[in-house]
Amino acid sequence: MYVKFRDKENDEVYLTYKSNSDVANGQHVLIIPIYKQQLLFTQHKIRGIEFPGGKKEPGETSETAAKRELFEETGASIKHCEYIAQYRVDRQSGYSFTKDVFVVEVDEIIQQEDYFETNGPLLYKHMDQIAETKKSFLLKDAAILHCLERVSELGFYQ
Repeated sequence: MYVKFRDKENDEVYLTYKSNSDVANGQHVLIIPIYKQQLLFTQHKIRGIEFPGGKKEPGETSETAAKRELFEETGASIKHCEYIAQYRVDRQSGYSFTKDVFVVEVDEIIQQEDYFETNGPLLYKHMDQIAETKKSFLLKDAAILHCLERVSELGFYQ
């Protein structure tokens, strides 16, 4: 399935739902982690509460980047990982990017001394339990909200 829309900056966004048989080849990753039927978020030190994710490092696959970013930002390890979507944002400013989206069943969360640019893991049963003032702009992004709906449609989270 393919969805096209404009984001809050009026940039074009192209969202395509994927499966594990598709090749994840974006420059960035977004992880929607589920731990004991709760959504696992991270507290970015500047932006606020958001899902883990980030840029792929040279030579990394999207799956490896998702595993690394999830651990760095939350201390969580992956029990099961599924590729569910990819979206491309065509920026009017010229910098466009593609992001691979994974839903992850978390095996365990290990407390870390350092979570890099975040303050570590946060668990919520539902996203609406997070105060609007504490949400990163990314948790208000239409592409990410579509992906969260997809996670529910696929039966990973209710």
